[in-house]
Amino acid sequence: MPTQLLKVHGISKSFPGVQALKDVQFELNRGEVLTLVGENGAGKSSLMKILSGIYARDEGTIELEGEPVEIDSPKSAQAHGIIIIHQEMNLMPHLTIAQNIYIGREPRGGIFLREQALNKKTRDLLANLGIDLDPKAIVGELTVAKQQMVEIAKALSFDAKVLIMDEPTSALTESETDTLFRLIERLKAQGKGIIYISHRMDELRRISDRVTVLRDGHYIGSLTKDEIDIPRVIEMMVGRHIEEGHRPEASETSNDVVLKVENLSTRRLLKNVSFELRRGEILGFAGLMGAGRTEVARAIIGADPRVSGTVSINGTPVHITKPADAVRNGVGYLSEDRKLLGLLLEQDVNTNVLLASLRDYTDAIGFVHTGKGKQKTREYVSSLRIKTPSITSTTKNLSGGNQQKVVIAKWLARNCDVLIFDEPTRGIDVGAKEEIYKLLRTLADQGKSIIMISSELPEILRLSNRIIVMAGGRITGEIDNAKADQAKIMHFATMTGEDEKGTVQ
Repeated sequence: MPTQLLKVHGISKSFPGVQALKDVQFELNRGEVLTLVGENGAGKSSLMKILSGIYARDEGTIELEGEPVEIDSPKSAQAHGIIIIHQEMNLMPHLTIAQNIYIGREPRGGIFLREQALNKKTRDLLANLGIDLDPKAIVGELTVAKQQMVEIAKALSFDAKVLIMDEPTSALTESETDTLFRLIERLKAQGKGIIYISHRMDELRRISDRVTVLRDGHYIGSLTKDEIDIPRVIEMMVGRHIEEGHRPEASETSNDVVLKVENLSTRRLLKNVSFELRRGEILGFAGLMGAGRTEVARAIIGADPRVSGTVSINGTPVHITKPADAVRNGVGYLSEDRKLLGLLLEQDVNTNVLLASLRDYTDAIGFVHTGKGKQKTREYVSSLRIKTPSITSTTKNLSGGNQQKVVIAKWLARNCDVLIFDEPTRGIDVGAKEEIYKLLRTLADQGKSIIMISSELPEILRLSNRIIVMAGGRITGEIDNAKADQAKIMHFATMTGEDEKGTVQ
């Protein structure tokens, strides 16, 4: 019989003009992984912030080990053994693993830090978790996956009973994800309760003991491991059935070459990368982490210097040494990190949409008049179905999917013919993904030419007319979608950089 660890009942939370949560409930048992799913804006973050003491609830009760608890601050949540590991890691890169884990709680002798005792304490903690890391290693020199392990160890150093993991695999490779999942199994065996937030549907059956679904701030239902059926979960999340859609074929595009890249090389990674992008085509770029996909995009737009190679647009060689040159030549780049490189989060939606077109709204003496572009912004908000109270709303308050649409609107407002999407659906929910998919397909149908870089092979297969596969900074394969499958893509993705390029047409 499962032992109940945490019970949440009747939780409600409102903000001015928004009911974020209404009468939400769930239970978490010892040694259980409860996966919490829902679209962006469903209330997952608000609920977790209540549990971790960042927000105060308006109504409802929280019980821990059968006793009601009041959680009024992060320190209070920590004292009760409820720890959250955020998607953006909270580590100090210049310090060691040991110093990060026990910052402010270091063993001391008088005023002096006992470094040896600190390292031993950390070594014992890591050994108990089955994590093979050197306590004296500098955190900034670790891979993302190892930093994730340090975050988990830090959380458990507070004697955590409930561990909340927010999108823990969003930046991990498949092998790193396997390592994380083995650690989670170890934590389950120790009786820890884990709330696991994820947008990756393929992880549900693999890691979950139960799944709880939220939609529009309401509790929709829970499924046991045996009941988990991905189409059913998606329908609970979005409130409607989502069609799979057909895979596009290369023949659906024009033979008109819009972008031609020849022998593109950079000092560190890229080696003689050559390909063509046709009008109305979605050209997918696949490969493992570090294969060079993002580096190709950055070299094309002039964000990274290249040592050789040419870029031609509509048959004419262009000189691109910085991103502004790319924009002038009709090339827009949607970075995988939209918050850092794609948006001004503290600015309103209108300013962000017009950001790449500010010269059109600047007068002779240099003043920018974004008010003149409000009608254009309203048109894109309507056509892209961006959910925002108004175009003057602060962009950081929008959901991830709607922030992504604002970035897309920015480049559409600039009327770019070539659009490079780097991980266009990372960190957004399944419903928003479908809207982005439809949008990309619509843009291609309108004659836009799109390069789509994605780590999700189903996404690559779903959208691409042709697929370029990279490994070790080289193109190792080119496949027409009609002949493509995940096995062929992985074959090319795991080739050495010296292998001869393969083509499947």
